[in-house]
Amino acid sequence: MNTHASVKDAVRIIAGIGNFVDEFIDLRHDLHRHPELAFKEERTSSRVASLLAGWGYEVSTGLAGTGVIGTLRRGDGKTLGIRADMDALPIDERTGLSYASVHPGVMHACGHDGHTTILLAAARYLAERGTIAGTLNLIFQPAEEIGAGAKKMISERLFERFPCDAVFGLHNWPGVQEAQFGFVEGAAMASVDQAVIRVVGKGGHGAEPHNTVDPVLAAAHIVTALQSVVARNVDPRDMAVVTVGSIHGGAASNVIPDSVELKLTVRTYRPDLRAELQRRIPALARAQAESFGATAEVHYRLGFPSVINHPAETSFARQVAQRSFGRAAVEEDFRPRTASEDFAFMLEARPGSYVFVGNGESAPLHSPLYDFNDAIIAPAAAYWVALAETYLNAS
Repeated sequence: MNTHASVKDAVRIIAGIGNFVDEFIDLRHDLHRHPELAFKEERTSSRVASLLAGWGYEVSTGLAGTGVIGTLRRGDGKTLGIRADMDALPIDERTGLSYASVHPGVMHACGHDGHTTILLAAARYLAERGTIAGTLNLIFQPAEEIGAGAKKMISERLFERFPCDAVFGLHNWPGVQEAQFGFVEGAAMASVDQAVIRVVGKGGHGAEPHNTVDPVLAAAHIVTALQSVVARNVDPRDMAVVTVGSIHGGAASNVIPDSVELKLTVRTYRPDLRAELQRRIPALARAQAESFGATAEVHYRLGFPSVINHPAETSFARQVAQRSFGRAAVEEDFRPRTASEDFAFMLEARPGSYVFVGNGESAPLHSPLYDFNDAIIAPAAAYWVALAETYLNAS
């Protein structure tokens, strides 16, 4: 796959975006002020659709409820998809910003307001000044945070209705130098699954434990034993996370409850290891509970798979960044993240790559203190423009 973007091209694009970037910073603040949860992105999708239509895109709405597709056709040629997510999180914002969320308990704490703005800025430039030969599909996806939006769009024939020879996405990353790009070939983000373990015993008086089957004690040993799954069942060269994030059982210090509930998050990069964890965790929980005379009911729910970036498309994406912004703009040692992303489903359906861009020194993702860095809107939008022009014009 040939790449033709150059630093000269990037300067031209950034200068063009710079003419209207303040409008998009205002737009980002407006989206931040009015966050919407998964599948409820009515206001956001309406704004996105209206802007795209005003720039001459063919606009399709209603996919996965609140999804929006903007299509730009410039003759025959290849087809390209670029995706941005739109939904917010159920978090009470504590930034104190002038444009902080007006909806209590709802906040853009992951930068989806920024991702949407970046793609819209690129969309405007491409419509007004872009040079592409082919079809560009801009995918504005709902419900990434609950891992349902991408899968639902695909099930509603996203790629049949809007063909894409390749699809790309982007996420900001706190702690990475502002506007520096990161690329990972292969597994870039972890799969995520959940397990709920209900340990059932026989409750009774706290002063007479011998007359009970204590599920609290059994649950405590299960928590400890679960760490052996990673320590002794996973190759040390691989990655796996088994975290017990919630334990609930009982309400009084002198009462042994009948049951205790544990909630787990389980993550890894490799599909085969994911399947092994799905087998091993329930087996261990049941055996450990039985050793105390209790039982363990395990409900294991698969979330979404690892983000597996395709080699050719990842190499292409990296080259676009290097040739557009110089090698210094690419973080050479960018490593896979253990967070998860439902863009994984799109990469299972089509070749492509998930790109990272530094948010600078900021609060971490999903923090009530997080805010997207407006300074990366222009360079990230310029990157999308360069990638779209290069991909669709390449021989």
